[in-house]
Amino acid sequence: MTIRLLLITGILTLAGESAWSQFPQPGDDAPLAFAVVTQVPKDRAKVQARVFAEGKVEDSVLLVPDHIVGNPIWRTLEICHSLRLGAQKTLEGYKLESVRVIDSSMLPFELQGVAGDCLIRKALDVAPMAD
Repeated sequence: MTIRLLLITGILTLAGESAWSQFPQPGDDAPLAFAVVTQVPKDRAKVQARVFAEGKVEDSVLLVPDHIVGNPIWRTLEICHSLRLGAQKTLEGYKLESVRVIDSSMLPFELQGVAGDCLIRKALDVAPMAD
């Protein structure tokens, strides 16, 4: 009985710690932004995107550091991908500190139309190749 109680307590502690890690931590000071990739990325270190940050939408460049460029998921980045960014705005664009690929339904309302239009254009470009 004691072993079961310790096992259950350990499992609940691990679940609580993993849930707690989803909340912003004191070190997470990068402003939150969202983006939709608008052009086929030729250079993975500089990606053209439509970005929603600080209440406005703008076309900008995502400046990607080496530790993100080397990520296998980033190497598969395509047009219309939706991103959640931890980024600092600079004169050249947004310098990324962290990034997550998300579903377009998780974007702010201001970017959902951009993502939808992009996906329609992409489907129309790919459809003739399917024949």
